[in-house]
Amino acid sequence: MTIFFSKYQGTGNDFIIIDNRENKINLSYQQINFLCNRKFGIGADGLMLLNSHSLYDFEMIYYNADGHESSMCGNGGRCITQFAHDIGLIKDKYLFTAIDGLHEAVVKDIVYLKIQDVKGVENEHNEVFILNTGSPHYIKILPSITDLDVYTEGKKIRYNSRFEKEGINVNFVQRINDNTIKVRTYERGVEDETLSCGTGVTAAALVNATTVGFNEVNIQTIGGNLLVQFSKESDQVFHNIWLCGPANFVFSGSISI
Repeated sequence: MTIFFSKYQGTGNDFIIIDNRENKINLSYQQINFLCNRKFGIGADGLMLLNSHSLYDFEMIYYNADGHESSMCGNGGRCITQFAHDIGLIKDKYLFTAIDGLHEAVVKDIVYLKIQDVKGVENEHNEVFILNTGSPHYIKILPSITDLDVYTEGKKIRYNSRFEKEGINVNFVQRINDNTIKVRTYERGVEDETLSCGTGVTAAALVNATTVGFNEVNIQTIGGNLLVQFSKESDQVFHNIWLCGPANFVFSGSISI
């Protein structure tokens, strides 16, 4: 079988995207894992299918690099929206469905993606927080993350007794100032540090807002800069959450599997 694909990246978080509007592509987790493999396949943090939908502009199906379908991916949502625009599904505002429900998105000079409302933030202890922004996230605030061994420290948390079964994404956060933070993330399913994680930086921005009053947070990642805007009802409840940043075409091609 020959697969035609496009490769996109959002602040270094990279994805294989396949136009599956004709519903002809059905991949096993072994095939997805092979395609995402950076040595033997195309190489990516994840793979997405853009499926047709009777009620909305499209359906986003997201798989982690390990080949298994996963929870919402924020950078992936921005990239698949840009892909939809690039293949001719041009809208002033997109409405698409993903595993966690409906999402709005807008393509301008960058891509704006609306994230589901957050209605709970667990403060585990000191500067450690747990919340779900479409995917589960563990947030740990540290004085500096520049020299941190994210792979080793993130893996310890992701595979501890509480999180081992379902997994969790582990984000290490450094406050630069009241409305600017730096974030590094160990992602489940990739099982390594990625250059950026959209739902992770969103979670980190909301946690930052529990201690300062800003409703717009600039985020620095290894792969580039993102912006998160939101309305804060309380330290537990956030609405109108938007993840904003670039989503760039890298290349397209075909591969036989």
